[in-house]
Amino acid sequence: MSTSPMNIETPDIGTTHIVTKNWLMIIINCAFVAIGQVAGPLLMRLYYLHGGNRKWLASFTQSGGFPVLVFPIIFLFIQSKLSTRKNDESPLTFWLEPKLFLSSAVIGILSGVGYFMYSLGLSYIPVSTSSLLYATQLCFIAFFSRLIVKQRFTAYIINAIVVMTLGSALLGINTDVDRPVGVSKAQYLLGFLLTLGTAVLAGLLMPLVQLTFSKAIRNINYASLLQFQFISSLFATTVCVIGMLVNKDFQAIPREANEFELGKAKYYIIIVVRAVICQFSVLGTIGVIVYASALFNGILASALVPVTGVAAVIFYHESFTGLKGTALVLCLWGFCSYFYGEYKMMKKMMKNKVTNIGSPEETADDVENEPRRLDNHEEP
Repeated sequence: MSTSPMNIETPDIGTTHIVTKNWLMIIINCAFVAIGQVAGPLLMRLYYLHGGNRKWLASFTQSGGFPVLVFPIIFLFIQSKLSTRKNDESPLTFWLEPKLFLSSAVIGILSGVGYFMYSLGLSYIPVSTSSLLYATQLCFIAFFSRLIVKQRFTAYIINAIVVMTLGSALLGINTDVDRPVGVSKAQYLLGFLLTLGTAVLAGLLMPLVQLTFSKAIRNINYASLLQFQFISSLFATTVCVIGMLVNKDFQAIPREANEFELGKAKYYIIIVVRAVICQFSVLGTIGVIVYASALFNGILASALVPVTGVAAVIFYHESFTGLKGTALVLCLWGFCSYFYGEYKMMKKMMKNKVTNIGSPEETADDVENEPRRLDNHEEP
């Protein structure tokens, strides 16, 4: 087997079942991202609409569900331990290497700050404006991917970025220019800048995650992804908990739950469900970055912006204008353009490998453009 720059083993020619499984894992991680990015904002909006007002608590729900990852990590550890006994290998190779641990901690701290910025910004500006501003992360991801991981841009990728950015921008044309009731000019400007800053931070963090895994010494497996996510969420949650302590949220939560319009039980259900959903969403994000790229994750996130709008129409009976429909079509067009470009690139790569089969040499371009894949034997 050949090894990609991310120390993730890739299949030889003829092992098409491994390629199929790799695409299956991409689809599964994309599903995690889609569920989180659509359901997450809807649940946060539900929290704010019916009396919720704790910004640090809303931030906490974006990372506080990390304990659910303990169960799959334990399962994979037991599986790895049984395997190492048969092969007389060291069980220490299961755990995350120190370099990745440190990187995940730093990324987790920055993510915690980003979660608060997003939650605070959403409390001051309309949801449509927030979605529009956050969708600009695609441009920042493209910029930082080129700068940090030397992402190559094909005509299909450029077309996807332009079309999907245009589709996201259309969502802002019909936005009411008036500020929400009770929001001052300073608060509205603060919400605008915080949400835009969150998009910039997300655009920086995703290529950094890709770079982090590319520098790993050992091969990356799914257990590595789970541990990386667990550690980064732990540090992000720590940031949020410190904020909650300073803001005295723990004393206010019982009172807010009692005054919640939907009832105390539904208050806690919303908090817990959103925490779990967001955790799987972030896990899916890391999986998409490792199996594909940070840029593809940005494409996916932008494609989901109008989908979130459609979900808001269904669940909150918001108006669905022609501009929203056009934005949905453009985002789906860009998403398909990206996928078609990746399909053509992979088809060309496989054709070149079949032509040069038996040759020990592999061009630098082939290695650089080769999709990131986990080892087939290390999938869950």
